[in-house]
Amino acid sequence: MKTMLRMMLFTLVAAFILGLSGCAMFRIKVKDDDVANMPAFDAKYGPQDLRKLSEDVAVEIANSTFVKNLPGNPIMIIYGVQPRTETFVDTQALTDRIRTTLMQNSKIQFVNESRRQELMKEQGFQAANTTDETRTAVGKQLGAKYMITGSLVEMKKQTGKQARVSKSELVYYQLTLEITDMETGIIAWACVPKEFAREARTPLIGW
Repeated sequence: MKTMLRMMLFTLVAAFILGLSGCAMFRIKVKDDDVANMPAFDAKYGPQDLRKLSEDVAVEIANSTFVKNLPGNPIMIIYGVQPRTETFVDTQALTDRIRTTLMQNSKIQFVNESRRQELMKEQGFQAANTTDETRTAVGKQLGAKYMITGSLVEMKKQTGKQARVSKSELVYYQLTLEITDMETGIIAWACVPKEFAREARTPLIGW
C-alpha cells in the first residue's frame, strides 16, 4: 500500500513538473533579427533576396556606362517587374527599393507613377480653392525619357515519389531588368540577369 502511495505521489510530482516545463515551452518568445543578415527558412524567395537583388541591380544601373553618359539628370519611370512565379512575390517592394537606392546613389530622377491620381486630384482642388500665388501650375509636370521594366522568373524542382525520410525542394530565381527609350521604343540598356538557386530539405518524420 505504501509503495502504491509513493508511486502515485511520484507520478503527481512528475506531472506537476512536466506541466510547468510545458507551459514554459508554449510561451511566446520574441527576438530581433539582423535584417542585413537574415537567414533563409525555406527555399522560397525571402527578405534577404529582396535586399540583395535590389541592391545588385541598382548598383549595376548606377555604374553603367549608359547612365554615366546620359546628359544632365535623366528622368525615368519604373513600370514594375512582372512576377512570373508560382508563389506570391511582392515585386512592388523590389522596384521601390531599386528606385530608392538609385535616387540616393545616381543622378537619375524618377516620375512618381504610383501617385498620379493623387497629383491630379490635388491640382484640381488647388485650381478651384487656392489663390494664384500658391496654386501649382497645371501642365508643368515633366515626362520620363526612359522606362524601367523587368521580370522575375521562378522555377521549382521537387524530389519524386519514392521511399525516403526527407523531401528536397530546389527553387531557381532569375531577375532581368531593362531600360527602354520611350521616344524610340528601343531597349537602350539591359542588366546582366541576376540569378540564384536555393535547396531546402524537410524531414518527413518529426515535428
